[in-house]
Order: sequence, then C-alpha cells, then structure tokens
Amino acid sequence: MIRFVTTADGSKTLFHPQVGEHYHSRHGALQESRHVFLSMGLERWCALQPEQQSVSVLEVGFGTGLNFLLTADHCCKHNISLHYTGVEAYPLPEETIVQTDYGQYVNPGVWEAFLSHYKKSQDSPQPVSDKCILEISVTDIMGFEPVRSFDIVYFDAFAAVHQPHMWTPQTLEHVTHFLRPGGIFVTYAITGQLKRTLKALGFATEKVPGAPGKREMLRAVKAN
Repeated sequence: MIRFVTTADGSKTLFHPQVGEHYHSRHGALQESRHVFLSMGLERWCALQPEQQSVSVLEVGFGTGLNFLLTADHCCKHNISLHYTGVEAYPLPEETIVQTDYGQYVNPGVWEAFLSHYKKSQDSPQPVSDKCILEISVTDIMGFEPVRSFDIVYFDAFAAVHQPHMWTPQTLEHVTHFLRPGGIFVTYAITGQLKRTLKALGFATEKVPGAPGKREMLRAVKAN
C-alpha cells in the first residue's frame, strides 16, 4: 500500500511498495522539485529565451503534482502563460493528492484550482487559470502521442533500477522527439548511458549540481 513519508525538509512524499521507491527524494521532496525542475529547468529556459512570455512543459511521471504546482506558481508570479502536460499511467486518487499538503508551498489560488481540475484534466485540457492549462495523459509513455511540441521536458520517472524500461534509448528517443529545437531536457539522474543516449539524439549535455543528497544531475539542450 502506498504510504506517506516526511522528508528531511519537512515536505511529504509517497513510498510505492510495488515499485520499491519514493516519489521524491527523502532528502527533501520540495527542495528536489525546486532545484531539479524549477531552477535547472524552467528558470534556465526562461534565461535562454527572455523574450518568450509562454512556455510548454512535458512532465514524464506526473505523480503527486508537486512539479506542476511549483511551475504554475512561478509562471503566475512572472506573468508567463503555461501549457503543462503530464504523462502518468497510474494517476493517484484525488484524496491522496489533497493529503500531500503541497498547498502550503504555493499561492492558495494555484492549489485550489489544481484540486478542482485534477480529475477533469485526465480527460481533457483544463484552464486552471486564464494563463495556465493542465492536461494529464493517462497512458504508458510509449503510447503518448501529443498534438503539440514542448519547450521543456521534466523527466521524473522512477529510477532505472526500478523502472529500466523508462530509461532505454527507445523511450528517450520517443520522449525527446516532442521537444522543440533549443528545448531543455532535465532530470535528477545522471549516468554515462543517459549522456551517451542523449548525445546520440542530438543533445548537448551538461552535468550540473544536484539537489540535496545528490552531487550531480543532467541537463541537456536539443540542437537547433
């Protein structure tokens, strides 16, 4: 049975016994999401594209919705239009999402809008606000075929030791096919095989500082 765990920074995560892994780092769920996806992903893309006032994000492994909440909150504060697509084969029940208590880390309006649109977004894109659209594709990643392309990919699948099929060259090629030239792929992991695969797919890869508890992580930019 999936159970809640309090991480080192006081924020909650979930432990998935069938997979054998936590949804976020035990060193700090909130810290990890902010660092890996917001700082190294979204904020980096915004710095490279300062003229852009809209962004399209694909998250592989939507999970608890923490990455979406932090991204939506950031975009709301900076007047950036956001289209956010999460891929999640096994969406968590709404009551589990409520119990994460992630509303304390974002604007109350963002949290309330997310909760009210969470279930509906699994059927069709939902206007969470006048500048934010959320859709959750309930499918295996290889069955995901979007009608749009993306500026950023948050790759937040469970670790390769637990879900090796999510990290194969075939899966990574499928996912990165939907990323626009100049777009950013970011993940908490870094391995030699992952770097070689992304380089072969036309990415410039770099090692950047990891979240607490992890020395390094990977960020990659797709060639123009």
